[in-house]
Amino acid sequence: MTGGLPARGGSFRTQLVVLTAAVTALAAVVLTIVVQLVLERATTHSLDTVLEDRTEAVIGSASAGPGGSLVVPEERLDAGVAVYDVTGRLAAGSPPASQRDAYADLSTTRRVRTVERTGDGDESRIRAEPFTTSDGAAGVVVVTERQAPYERGERLAVLVCVGAGGLMVLLAAGLAFWVSRRALAPVVAMTRAADDWSEHDLASRFDPGPGRNELASLGRTLDRLLGRVAHAIRSEQRLTSELAHELRTPLTAVQLNADLLLLDPGLSAAGREKAEEIAGAARRMGAAIESLLELARTASASALSGSCRLVDAIGEALGSPDGTAVEVDVDPELRLLLPVGLAARALGPVLDNARAVAGRVVVSAAPYRTGFVAVRVDDDGPGIGADDRERVFEPGRTTGDGAGLGLPLSRRIARSTGGDVTVADGPLSTRVEIVLPTP
Repeated sequence: MTGGLPARGGSFRTQLVVLTAAVTALAAVVLTIVVQLVLERATTHSLDTVLEDRTEAVIGSASAGPGGSLVVPEERLDAGVAVYDVTGRLAAGSPPASQRDAYADLSTTRRVRTVERTGDGDESRIRAEPFTTSDGAAGVVVVTERQAPYERGERLAVLVCVGAGGLMVLLAAGLAFWVSRRALAPVVAMTRAADDWSEHDLASRFDPGPGRNELASLGRTLDRLLGRVAHAIRSEQRLTSELAHELRTPLTAVQLNADLLLLDPGLSAAGREKAEEIAGAARRMGAAIESLLELARTASASALSGSCRLVDAIGEALGSPDGTAVEVDVDPELRLLLPVGLAARALGPVLDNARAVAGRVVVSAAPYRTGFVAVRVDDDGPGIGADDRERVFEPGRTTGDGAGLGLPLSRRIARSTGGDVTVADGPLSTRVEIVLPTP
């Protein structure tokens, strides 16, 4: 069973910003809904209060006229006010034309009623209240109030809430981005440093001290991890050195006997071909073992001593005149912070592979980063597919008659000095870039 953090899209900072924005947006939506409900209740209460006040004002001014008829002063008969007698006959005022039917339905009510009606595209709230004056006259007063002015205020308040909610989301997301960026900046720096140290500088440590915060804990954890990596690599280097020493003696004997066999004038053509194949394989294996031994002796960039000119390393790496001629376009004075033998062993497999499959090979150099140069080997060969550009660095993988150790050794040497070997598309077909240190 494996453990670890769940894989999710985007960085942690992005997820934090998105989560903050989502939570803020949800809070803004809930707040807007709550405000709308409160405003709706407040609007309804305000309308009912206005209608009640107008109704009470009309009832308070009503009196009995001659013959028991209802009399209401003209100044109390605002627009939308109608007073009916007990039989439902209009006694004073006049109902709006669009609401005559609603007024007629309410004119004989025996209890207080409040209804909503729509007329001429405008919603109104209507209140009907039966009453009896102090001098015995009875009737029903019906008043109406348009809802449009109140609803406009309600809509404006909702729009303000929506705008404020959007602004809140933007501010919350911006604040989360700023805070997370500042808070995670040390983590990002520590991660990059740890990644670089794990490849090139196993002696470096964060040494965060006895602090109890999360960053100090992370630093101590990374220090322990770097210590384990350093121990594992040192163990591997010791094993590599021991194996190389053990293999060198029998391999020397194999090569010596193959060379002696080739000196025999009576050797048949078939036997000579097999002896040459054995001798060639022994020489290639011997070169690989020498590379492993020298790499073990120079285990890290800090242990490197000596330097050489790049053109000298290229010349030694080319060695045999067999294969395609190489065009070398580098500064004759450009130097590498490597012994010439180790630099040649880093360049040799790349050059040999290019010369074996291409009709044209060009070597150039360009600044890479401070203290490093990128040696570029371009060829017009068949190319290396995108899916195979990492597989070619796996030990034992080969497309020719070699042992499949050349490119893995090149990368290992380059990485042990702080550089790397990578494959990409180039101006001719394939470009292999070897990054090596400079003084």
